[in-house]
Amino acid sequence: VLILPGFGIVSHICMSISNNDSSFGYYGLICAMASIVCLGSVVWAHHMFMVGLDYLTAIFFSSVTMIIGIPTGI
Repeated sequence: VLILPGFGIVSHICMSISNNDSSFGYYGLICAMASIVCLGSVVWAHHMFMVGLDYLTAIFFSSVTMIIGIPTGI
């Protein structure tokens, strides 16, 4: 979640320096941010490992937590 303001700040600075109306990969950045938000709303339970989640539930939330790295890397 903390990466989202960083994405906005860096893209705004790059657009200001280059005097362009839109940055390269603007739509890719928007799609990456939207998928981070969607996946982030799914992985809320990875903070609850100490409450005794079921084994399959823990695997699901661990997998989705790792998948968040894909749109962050874009």
